[in-house]
Amino acid sequence: MILFFDEPGDDGLVGSERRLAMVATMTATTMAVFDGSMVNIALPKIAQTLGVSASHAVWVSNGYLLTAAMTLAIFSALATRIGFRLQFTIGLVVFTLASLGCALSSSLEMLILMRLLQGIGGAATLSISPAILRSVFPNRLLGRILGLNALLIGSITAVAPIFGGTLLSTLGWQWLFAINIPLGIMAVMFTLRAVPRIDSIRREPFDILGGVLSAVMLGALIMTANTFSQLSHGALYSETLIIATTYGVAAIVAGWLFIKRQRVAPKPLLPLEIFLSMRFSLAALTSLASFISQGIVFIALPFLFQTVYGYSVFDSALLFTPWPIGIILAASNAGKLSDRYSAAVISVIGSCLFALGVILLALLPDQPSVWDICLRSLLCGIGFGCFQSPNNREMLSNVSREKSGYASGVLAIVRTFGQCLGAALVGVVLSFYGQSGSNTLLEDQGIQVSLWVAAVAAVLAIFISVSRQQRGQA
Repeated sequence: MILFFDEPGDDGLVGSERRLAMVATMTATTMAVFDGSMVNIALPKIAQTLGVSASHAVWVSNGYLLTAAMTLAIFSALATRIGFRLQFTIGLVVFTLASLGCALSSSLEMLILMRLLQGIGGAATLSISPAILRSVFPNRLLGRILGLNALLIGSITAVAPIFGGTLLSTLGWQWLFAINIPLGIMAVMFTLRAVPRIDSIRREPFDILGGVLSAVMLGALIMTANTFSQLSHGALYSETLIIATTYGVAAIVAGWLFIKRQRVAPKPLLPLEIFLSMRFSLAALTSLASFISQGIVFIALPFLFQTVYGYSVFDSALLFTPWPIGIILAASNAGKLSDRYSAAVISVIGSCLFALGVILLALLPDQPSVWDICLRSLLCGIGFGCFQSPNNREMLSNVSREKSGYASGVLAIVRTFGQCLGAALVGVVLSFYGQSGSNTLLEDQGIQVSLWVAAVAAVLAIFISVSRQQRGQA
């Protein structure tokens, strides 16, 4: 059905091995996306079942994000030393076993511990998934396969809330984790069968100090964002501010030391020369700004739909559906076009459509029709789908094949931090507007301001992306 699987390649695999390798990486992506989308909607039920507060239950989600973020850079470097195949397999095994542990957890402490292990396994796979696809497919087909990957993510995002809600209401929250077990076993089998061993594995020392500094830097950034999002007036306001500032200073110091270390380390954890390519660096910054915008909108819209417009939780999930449908419609075609034309130009067009959609969402009237909401969300999805795969192609194709693991790790890092910072910004804005107490009008204004902040981030992504053209780098 997908004929380009069997096209002769100038590099990479051919035929059935390509199919199995792609299925392995996309199954891992499916597990990660399902896990993130479904666990969040289950937090209230988990808190009720385990008899804990909502603030403690949030760490079921934050724990995964924290360990994944802290180890992304480490795993992107480690893969060049032990090989993509071995690391991907180990990551899948850890993620699958941790999913079993989550499903069997009888206490919050055990569940959070298993989620921390899940984050480590997830980082081991997600940090190199795009690099594996590049090792399997030749450069001239890279855009198409990245487009299919974006289409898959969009499809999963569309069905995850409904599927997760069904599992949650019929079988219980444990099954949200148990579903990963057969998927993980299948992915491990396909990985061992089809993902190639890399002959150019570098037997060189690992930058342990760089790894520690990167983990501290990334972990402190996550904690800074989470702490700032919890600011509120009251007795604990100054204490929370001090904690957030401490994390921020720790992140800055660790980042400064990390950069110094990478400049002098004989075998750095993250070769800084990959950022000398302006096309790579600007594509990474464009991705960061876009995911910040998306992260804001994904957090703000449920408040808008439920608090302001009065829709139920299930109806709110349905109102989200046009966004991933837009990604499905645009992603694969954008990927194909980026193999033939300038990926930078296509990503700029997608960024413009995405920014327009976010601005239109910010301009929604007081009582819009369902069709009005859906059409604006659909435009956001089409724009994001048109932007994402060409921009990812820009990042991966503008470093050498030997350094594609590092580029893949950077891609995962900017995606993770973009979404995290976006969510934190919503928390900061809503906290600021909620200072006077439970004033519904102020909360509505906070939601509106959040959407405009998302629009600013989306427009910023356009300017960064256009600068590639101005510098003659497209």
